[in-house]
Amino acid sequence: MMNLSGKVALVTGGNGGIGLAMAAALADAGATIAIVGRNGEKNAAASATLAREGFPTPMAFNGDMTDEQSVAKIMAGVVDSFGRLDILINNAGTNDRKLPQDYSVAEWNGLIASNLTSAFIVSKAAYPLMVKSGSGKIVNIGSLMSLFGSPKSAPYAAAKGGVVQLTMSLATAWASDNIRVNAILPGWIDTDMTVMAREQVSDLNERVLARTPAGRWGRPADLGGAALFLCSSASDFVTGISLPVDGGYSCAA
Repeated sequence: MMNLSGKVALVTGGNGGIGLAMAAALADAGATIAIVGRNGEKNAAASATLAREGFPTPMAFNGDMTDEQSVAKIMAGVVDSFGRLDILINNAGTNDRKLPQDYSVAEWNGLIASNLTSAFIVSKAAYPLMVKSGSGKIVNIGSLMSLFGSPKSAPYAAAKGGVVQLTMSLATAWASDNIRVNAILPGWIDTDMTVMAREQVSDLNERVLARTPAGRWGRPADLGGAALFLCSSASDFVTGISLPVDGGYSCAA
């Protein structure tokens, strides 16, 4: 049920961190991988990493997921290269931590676009390709901030809350097309982004460890199994859910 042989998967933000880890999990299950990122050097390094791990070298695309024309070119490239698209992981996004009053409207709009609008644009572009294939799996990457307030990440939290609502809306709209749409809500995962968070919030490490029943920060590879489940036939009757992968953080008192 977890075999993805013959499937083509596109992972946005797939050139590092949890995106690369999820791409590796899908590749390990037999999927053909295409990764997307804005940084061409990181894309090349990610492709080389997967190749060193014994997976077929993925197709890497440079692109801006907030720009419809850029996304359209990437989808055309996927079709030209592989002839189909079966799986999409919307992982592109970023954060900038400030108190709400310190964000400009331009900064707010940029973070909403990067973390929420991008998922809509890419999903919309993937929809006709999945309809043509007869089925599809879309996994949107939210956050624990989809569930909790964040004093220094208001636009990021608002966007990630929107990812949950977008997931449910797409799931209900596209179920009749045999397209399943779900979300993963990563907890505190040890990535470059959270290294920056620990630099900006002095006691963050201690607070995360104190609240997480698993007693540790997550690792990017911890997201691989959840992504594989939601992208495989094992989840064919699962749609519209948001799955925390957080070591128990969201259920702890």
